[in-house]
Amino acid sequence: MSSQAPTTEPRGRLLALGVTALLVLVADQVTKALVVANLDVGQQVPVVGDLVMIWHVQNRGAAFSLFQGALPLMYLVTVLALGMLVYFYRAFADRGLWLQVLLGVILGGVIGNLVDRVRLGYVTDWLSMGIGDLRWPTYNVADASMFCGIGALVIYLTFFEPHRTEAHA
Repeated sequence: MSSQAPTTEPRGRLLALGVTALLVLVADQVTKALVVANLDVGQQVPVVGDLVMIWHVQNRGAAFSLFQGALPLMYLVTVLALGMLVYFYRAFADRGLWLQVLLGVILGGVIGNLVDRVRLGYVTDWLSMGIGDLRWPTYNVADASMFCGIGALVIYLTFFEPHRTEAHA
């Protein structure tokens, strides 16, 4: 534990996390609503030829369509993810707002898919990338936020964390 004073006020950290999570959640839910309102399930619309398509899918499993129909498992994973976010929020309290923003990106994604699962029993996915039958699994804003947020968090903590370099000095 560092004897250094926290670099951000608790309200500022919570605001950064909350506003970011809310923006991601709204973007996720609005894009899903637009897809549901305008496309039938299974319908595909090319955006950049076959490379990028909007493809309305109902995912009843986890990311990459794993564990189809395992809704209780998805709730358990969500609770664990939320617990980890609370832990990281507290553990990174003295690390600046950017880490809270990254946690907000992840939180917004977790909540976005949770809202779908609770409300509908499945997650609406809609973005498909690939060529022909060789495609990345269909995903949504929430999935992309979780994936990118976790990736950015790992990169930041591995390569740019100021506390890490101070410990070796």
